Amino acid sequence: MANFPVVEKCPSIGREKETVVADLDGTLLRGRSSFPYFALLAFEIGGFFRLFILLLLTPLIGLLYYFVSESAGIRVLIFATYAGTRVSDIESVARTVLPKFYAGDLHPESWRVFSSCGRRVVLTANPRIMVEAFLKEFLGADTVLGTEIGSYGGRATGFVKEPGVLVGKNKADALTAAFGEAVVPEIGLGDRHTDFDFMSLCKESYIVPPQPQVKPVTTDKLPKPIVFHDGRLVQKPTPLTALLTVLWLPIGFVLACLRIVTAALLPMPLLYYALWALGVRITIKGTPPPPIRKPGQPGVLFICSHHTLLDPMFLSVAAGRHIPAVSNTTSRLTEIISPVSTIPLSDDSANDADIIEKLLQKDDLIICPEGTTCREPFLLRFNPLFAKMSDELVPVAMVNRTSMFHGTTARGWKWMDPFYFLMNPSPIYEVTFLNKLPRELTCAAGKPSQEVANFIQKAIAATLSYECTTFTKKNRENYFRKMIS
Repeated sequence: MANFPVVEKCPSIGREKETVVADLDGTLLRGRSSFPYFALLAFEIGGFFRLFILLLLTPLIGLLYYFVSESAGIRVLIFATYAGTRVSDIESVARTVLPKFYAGDLHPESWRVFSSCGRRVVLTANPRIMVEAFLKEFLGADTVLGTEIGSYGGRATGFVKEPGVLVGKNKADALTAAFGEAVVPEIGLGDRHTDFDFMSLCKESYIVPPQPQVKPVTTDKLPKPIVFHDGRLVQKPTPLTALLTVLWLPIGFVLACLRIVTAALLPMPLLYYALWALGVRITIKGTPPPPIRKPGQPGVLFICSHHTLLDPMFLSVAAGRHIPAVSNTTSRLTEIISPVSTIPLSDDSANDADIIEKLLQKDDLIICPEGTTCREPFLLRFNPLFAKMSDELVPVAMVNRTSMFHGTTARGWKWMDPFYFLMNPSPIYEVTFLNKLPRELTCAAGKPSQEVANFIQKAIAATLSYECTTFTKKNRENYFRKMIS
């Protein structure tokens, strides 16, 4: 490493016409191990058993990697993760799950140099299919050179194609094949001795020393924000975290079933205390309006931000009474097990308006005008339909926090969403009731429905410290349809 200066000494001004070639793990990313990303792939594609097998092989992978060769260890890692999986599933996870975790581990100094150059090339031992989507879409990489995996009949074999894993001399050969011998890249970035071969081919080369304490690049510094992402796991699965996850899954499933049965059987006034005893924390802020209303007067319409299918249940627990809900994102199983009546909407405005109007004549009602969920601190555009239905509007800011599993999915089994959320050791829901919208700000006072919807969106966003967006449910669906197909 003494032969190369550290990356902090690399100037980044005036590099717009130059080419940078960088390694990924330990260079562009702070973490030097690619295990967490393979573990994510294993869990998202193969579930509990694939992750369990990967963990069983981890000692062998470590022995081969550190005492035999880097290439041998990576070959076993690839085989354990990829063998028998559909190539389309690998591509889907690479587009919808991995970018969130990669983006959260970007090295600030490497990114400073990498982003300053006009042409950006990444040279990595990781399978190209696994990293290319993130590098090109979110980091603006022009070329990604990685290990190529074999496939047969649309499924990965788990073996790698020639010339093998891109480490050492193979990296240098891949770079020469891509650029030709006459063209020499201006900057090379690496972090270990197996990068020295390709770094020596560059005019300037810099080493990225291990700095686990350095803070990653904040996501607002990326060329493109990550608004939508998928996957069940909340934390990046290091070997220890992955082991704890595998050990917790059976316990968590039993606990989730117990929590669901409790919610279905107990009366709503007792449910807050019962869930608290079972580890579910519910924080209530503000005061919900009382259920009393004059005969013939329509019910109150609760307008809430949308995070999981369980939003109506937790809002009802916070209010201390059953409040029915309408939703675009529900499943048959959720309707059966939920203690709150959930009526599905059809995305047909006239039909949905009729449903909402009839329900409001009978009781108060919960609606999530985003129409779908978003995990990041953004609020999607509110469908203004609700504003035309009532002038008794109560905004409710809802947010949840989990430590192991996300309670939503785009590519997985939707009916498992409540189970995954309640499988967390101690999930938290925070429900904040805002003041009822003054009549002069409703459609009854002549305000356009979209203006009313935007006002409530901004009020909820301000409470949660979220950012308002113009993205819609259709935008999210189209994004995941494109990423998954």
